[in-house]
Amino acid sequence: MTAPDETSRRALLTDARARTDSEYDSEYDGEDDGAGWTPDLDRTPETLRRLRELRRDHRGRRNRELGVLAYTLFLLVLGYGSTLGYRFARQLEYAAAQGDTAEALRRALPTALVLAAFAFALAAARDALWRGPVIVPRPALAWLLDQPVDRARVLRPAFRLTAALALTAGVLGAEGGAALLWLAGLAPLGEALALCLPAGVCLPLLAVSLGLHVERRPQQAHLVRRLTPYAVLLLAALAAAAAWAATGGRSGVPEACLLWSGPWGWAVVPVVHAVRVPASGTAGAWPVAVVLLASCTLAALWHAHRGAASVPSRLLRARAATAATVASVLWSAELRAARLAVSEALGGQGSRSGRLRLPMPRNRRLVVVWRDAAALLRSPGRLGGAALWTAAGAGLAGLAASLHSPVSRTVLLAAALLFGYLGVGKLAEPARLEADDLRRSSWSSFRFATLMLHHALVPALAGGLLALLAAVPFALNGGTRALALMPLCALTFAAAAVLAAVRGPVRTELLFLGVPTPFGDPSVVVFVLWYAGPALVSVTGLTLALGGTLGPGSAAGVSGYALALLLALPAGMLPVARRLSGKLHAAGR
Repeated sequence: MTAPDETSRRALLTDARARTDSEYDSEYDGEDDGAGWTPDLDRTPETLRRLRELRRDHRGRRNRELGVLAYTLFLLVLGYGSTLGYRFARQLEYAAAQGDTAEALRRALPTALVLAAFAFALAAARDALWRGPVIVPRPALAWLLDQPVDRARVLRPAFRLTAALALTAGVLGAEGGAALLWLAGLAPLGEALALCLPAGVCLPLLAVSLGLHVERRPQQAHLVRRLTPYAVLLLAALAAAAAWAATGGRSGVPEACLLWSGPWGWAVVPVVHAVRVPASGTAGAWPVAVVLLASCTLAALWHAHRGAASVPSRLLRARAATAATVASVLWSAELRAARLAVSEALGGQGSRSGRLRLPMPRNRRLVVVWRDAAALLRSPGRLGGAALWTAAGAGLAGLAASLHSPVSRTVLLAAALLFGYLGVGKLAEPARLEADDLRRSSWSSFRFATLMLHHALVPALAGGLLALLAAVPFALNGGTRALALMPLCALTFAAAAVLAAVRGPVRTELLFLGVPTPFGDPSVVVFVLWYAGPALVSVTGLTLALGGTLGPGSAAGVSGYALALLLALPAGMLPVARRLSGKLHAAGR
């Protein structure tokens, strides 16, 4: 068979699968869900009893596996978490002993807690786009729901299970939050626990109800996708307001309006009363907030429980397929495949910004740059995400520059650089797509290694421009060196992003080296170093380069050393990326 015949055969098979899936979806489009069931033909108890008998052995094996996993996680948390938790508690107590720190926490707490509630609601709504609170196994979708059974008996238990798990996590989170308030010296333990419980009980149930509302209505899912960028901007504004409040710039009236604006604020009012935040507009009114929060939660939960039985089978099948894909690839440590599956579900029908066009370049050497720039313009979410990560990194860098402790300054600088790496990494998606499927590079006349190096240009240029904009506040406050040093970080991050794209498939064999050492088997450490190698090298190198430039008395020689290292890092990583690209292309032939 010749190559064109093979290509035609694959195209016909793909079209046939698409038509089959389309016909299957149109047959079960949600309008006839439950149409075969009537109270007179109810066989639900017998069907569910027979299904439990058939799945008894499978449930036993699954429960044993989950028990072993839970026991392993418990040992890890007990072995490592207890030491880390003790050290964190001691440091928190020491910080709380400083009067300025405790007052800063008290001032920032109302806005910070509203920020956390908003973020929790956004996470629940986004989670419902690909998974949702009603999770039904694929065998049950393929067989059980097609039988004359009551859909409510199948779907509502799944909703109740999700609500119970969320409630458990919320109560544990409320207990942990009360312990933190007590350790920080902001409130007595008993009062903090009692006033944190309304938020720990009601917010998870409200989030589950919101997720069900998004899961069962495609119109609401489309609305969530459209409003997500604005919600992220709102979260960024709340984070800036919390930081401003911590420095003493609180405004009582906007803060009171925020606390009484909805369930996200009603849940915070009792906690604000417990920590005695002055002039917050909540004095003596926390019982009213608790009543409003409880009433809203009961109404939302009742409505969601009723609507759990009406989730269309088409949407259940799509979410079950995505959840199964994510679960399977996570067990094999293929995080990239899990991210692609979730991103495809979150993206919906794609962006409507396809009308943006760039003029074609006259020089063929600029085709890759033109292609990457056009793809970036047609995906404004990636550019907005990169801008947010860059802004967060610049904020942390500014906070690090204001500290006097060298250790704290270095830690915050490393976190800021990690945010910068994530921002530039979002701009390097074409390089990752090209490395995921080597057949995609057949359009280019360049060698694959050269093509991958060209993919680093747009992330470096766009990331450098964002870093230059983020460096303007530093320059206005006397840090003119940031105008030169911060954009150069994008070169290192772009090289690291391309290097991460061409490192090849996940090498799970590194998890089973079996090398005995006095500290145990280092397999997990070796795997983490291999997987996060580009990020670790770039962040560590830039931390060493820029650490001496943050101090108030840093000399020009330090900046010269930083400049030399900023140029040496990408110069060292790009040849490695080129060599790995050649190996990846040779292995994929």
